[in-house]
Amino acid sequence: MVGLLPLMLERVGILLIVAMLLSRLKSFRSIVYHEHGYTEKISLILIFGAFGVISNYTGVEIRGGSWISPQAWQTWIGTDGAIANTRIMGVVIGGLLGGPLVGTGVGLIAGIHRFTLGGFTAISCGLSSILAGIVTGYIGKRIRIWEKRALWQAVAIGIFMEAAQMGIILLAARPFEAAWALVEVIGFPMIVVNGFGTLLFMLIIQSIVREESRTRALQTQQAFSIADETLPFFRQGLNPESCRAAAEVILKWTNADAISITDRQRVMAHIGEGADHHIPLQSISTLLTRQVLESGLTREASSREQIQCSEPDCVLQAAIVLPLKVKGTTVGTLKLYFKRPSKLDRAEKELAEGLGKLFSTQLELAEAEKQRKLLKDAEIKALQAQVHPHFLFNAFNTISSLCRTDPEKARSLLIQLSVFFRSNLQGARQIIIPLYKELEHVKAYLAIEKARFPDKYTLEMDIDPELEPIGVPPFTLQPLVENALKYAFPARLDTGRAHIVLRAYREGDRLVLVAEDNGRGITAELLASLGTRTVESLEGTGTALYNIRKRIDELYGAKGEFRIESRPGTGTTVTIRLPIHQSQWEDHHVESFDRG
Repeated sequence: MVGLLPLMLERVGILLIVAMLLSRLKSFRSIVYHEHGYTEKISLILIFGAFGVISNYTGVEIRGGSWISPQAWQTWIGTDGAIANTRIMGVVIGGLLGGPLVGTGVGLIAGIHRFTLGGFTAISCGLSSILAGIVTGYIGKRIRIWEKRALWQAVAIGIFMEAAQMGIILLAARPFEAAWALVEVIGFPMIVVNGFGTLLFMLIIQSIVREESRTRALQTQQAFSIADETLPFFRQGLNPESCRAAAEVILKWTNADAISITDRQRVMAHIGEGADHHIPLQSISTLLTRQVLESGLTREASSREQIQCSEPDCVLQAAIVLPLKVKGTTVGTLKLYFKRPSKLDRAEKELAEGLGKLFSTQLELAEAEKQRKLLKDAEIKALQAQVHPHFLFNAFNTISSLCRTDPEKARSLLIQLSVFFRSNLQGARQIIIPLYKELEHVKAYLAIEKARFPDKYTLEMDIDPELEPIGVPPFTLQPLVENALKYAFPARLDTGRAHIVLRAYREGDRLVLVAEDNGRGITAELLASLGTRTVESLEGTGTALYNIRKRIDELYGAKGEFRIESRPGTGTTVTIRLPIHQSQWEDHHVESFDRG
């Protein structure tokens, strides 16, 4: 029994060498890390099914209760023989990585192949492989392979499945005496070696995941750096000067050989290879770019023919073209060109797609600046201006720090920041928005603040779902939440004590909005002035409250109500009442003040 251990370790070594080679392949790393579609699942089935087949072929033949001199390749087992191998290890890893479909597929391949080799344990070993694949597949749905505890969970599962195989051999293989003698010889070595092999295999898988996470964190940080440098240029809109400066920044930070930026008719800028015929201010010549402008979808090309450049000897042989959008309309394109198709890998594609979205947001900011100059509602303009540089700086700082420690959370916060900005832009263009849009604005703002101060603030929302489509003025609730976080609570606040409640309910034919906090409250002298005019105070000017009240008065007259109640030490409650029949989204929706 002890003499079998070195031979089994040799077999594990063969599989681990193959696993190490696979781990260097981009395609395998992509399959391991990403969510699995059917194509990826089939690939996992084939890969780990092959592991099972190799394990069967390289097993050690056991005959008469003792192992015999091992052949290099087991192609047939006699009726009184069996195999000691590492088949279960591949089945377990496949099931844990790919879930039920992959586990079942790998178990079937490994189990059926083991059955074809023969031996008195052929049926029991084939059946145990299939069952192991099914069971580990369903267990795999509940295990996150990148967590530390997943390593030992996988080892425990591998040991359990091998032990279960020994039990199935005893139950199903006949004669029982031969099965018992076999388990005495192979049971301990196979359980130990398969558990050890599973440990090493999981270490390889986790190293792939960690490297991928680091790569994504670097990509996110790279995207932020590019966005930070290009922000001053894209905020000027699409013009030759701003586009050229932005293209130079993008070329510096990416592996692209050339960068082009266009509007809907002309090439605004082209930097890098191919500049002799991709000339700025000329009409768009590539069919690929025109397709993106028409469809609004990202397009890729992996050959000169697919790009369809007008110059037949163009050195650029691959490209990714991304739409630049403002308010859902494609206003131009960003193009990354490469001299070799191999340079346009998955990392470059993901970076390019992220940049396309960031630049679209920057262009929307530029459009918002134009809109702001045309706004007739001075209060809307004042609220729009409340996207303070400090808030933006703090948000980017928070997200940047999370890129290294928690990339998934960093991406989630980036989405919330995008929602926050879009809500601000929407508020600058519209007089009335649905209540659920205002609540999205609140949630996005609070998500960013909570990332900066975890567990310090809590928000309770009690919203009647039937009222969510009802129209309300933009910047009605979000400034109230922001005011509460800034002024209602002392700087040195115990974790979790700050609590804000938002309510929305119907009161007859009126919509009632309530924002309540448990902060330090407002003095009677200051309370008499808040909402009726701006005030001079060390803690703020009351501009937001004044603007909210003034807009309610102008939109709803005497039918609208804005009331502030507060006592020092007990908190503050702001109550807003709006007539429902005059605040329907359909009645007051305004697309934009810029109709030109």
